[in-house]
Amino acid sequence: MHTRESATRILLADDHALVRRGLRLILDAEPDLTVVAEAADGAEAIDACAGGGVDLAILDIAMPRMTGLQAAREISRRFPSVRTLILSMYDNEQYLFEALKAGASGYVLKSVADRDLLSAVRSAMRDEPFLYPAAVTALIREYLARDRDGDAPDSVLTPREEEIIKLVAEGYSSKRIAETLTISVKTVDRHRANILGKLGMRDRLELTKYAIRVGLVEP
Repeated sequence: MHTRESATRILLADDHALVRRGLRLILDAEPDLTVVAEAADGAEAIDACAGGGVDLAILDIAMPRMTGLQAAREISRRFPSVRTLILSMYDNEQYLFEALKAGASGYVLKSVADRDLLSAVRSAMRDEPFLYPAAVTALIREYLARDRDGDAPDSVLTPREEEIIKLVAEGYSSKRIAETLTISVKTVDRHRANILGKLGMRDRLELTKYAIRVGLVEP
């Protein structure tokens, strides 16, 4: 049973008040989450974290004065106990990996924030990376390409995971994979998480190292 005292305290940073209001409604509706501060740019977000009492900062990637990526980098350096999530309208692996490199726990697309934000917040608080499905697809495609070149570590995937990884690489959504294999979407998502774990990409650091190694992001 969560009380407001034990709830995750969240800072929302976005230069559009309307976006902040919408996100706040989603977050404050949850008994284990509470928005304690808002900011209109990265510099304000850092000031809010400096005041203490923030567990997680949700930062828009594109803000005036200081971007969300710059703010995430600074928050990670100055306030290591504060976790960060990047909110973006760009479905772009390069940005995703820049976000992970800046110390963020995940990258949430604004277009599906109503669906993904709560999962992302809870993943961040469990110290697990949150990746939107297209990013996982990109990683798995990359892995399979390296596997063909004999450059990937020996894999220990089950036949079902092999089946799922190939459908993911072909661009199938979780929903389509679930329909194709007549299993639930939840099961597909669990398999995807297991696959990442087996590929040694379960945490943010490993994901970032991998992305740098295969040239998805500059070191």
